[in-house]
Amino acid sequence: MLTFTKMKKELYRKIEIPSDVSAELEGNLLKVTGPEGENFRRFILGKVELVKEGNNITVGSENATKKEKKIRNMILGVQKKFEYELKAVFSHFPVTLEVKGHEFIIKNFLGEKVPRKAKIPAGVSVEVQGNTIKVTSTNRELAGQTAANFETATRIRARDKRVFQDGIFMTKKAGEEI
Repeated sequence: MLTFTKMKKELYRKIEIPSDVSAELEGNLLKVTGPEGENFRRFILGKVELVKEGNNITVGSENATKKEKKIRNMILGVQKKFEYELKAVFSHFPVTLEVKGHEFIIKNFLGEKVPRKAKIPAGVSVEVQGNTIKVTSTNRELAGQTAANFETATRIRARDKRVFQDGIFMTKKAGEEI
C-alpha cells in the first residue's frame, strides 16, 4: 500500500510594512493603502493566520502554499503599479486596437468583419500606443489576467500556426522582460 505525504510545510513569516504604506486588518479582510492606490483581499482564516503587530504583519499557516505570497504583492502594488506590456503582431491585415469604456476592441484581425472583444476589469488601466499595449494596476492578478485575456482573444484556431503568426503577445511581464 502506497502512502503519500503532502509537500506542504509549516510556514510563518513577518512582512514589514514600509513607512509610506498603511495596512488595516478587520477580521479576514486586509486593506493596504499606499501612494499609488488601495488593495484589499479577503482571506480564508481556516488556512491562513493573519496578525498585525505594529509595523509588521505575521502570516502563518501549517499547510503553506503559494497563496501566502499575495500579501507581499499587495504591498508592492500600492507602492509601484504592476505594468504588463503587450505587442500586436500582424502580417497581412493591419489590426486596429482601441479601448471603449471597459472593453478592449480588436478590429480587422485576420481580415475578420466582426471585431474581437476582451473585457477590462475595474481597477485596471489600458493604454494603446500604435501596436504597443500597456496594462497597469495595483493588483498583480488583475493586471496579469487582463493581459492574458488580450492574448486569448487573438488565439488562432483551425489554421496552421507556422503560417498564421498574428496575435497579441506579452513582451514585459510585471516590469520584467520575457
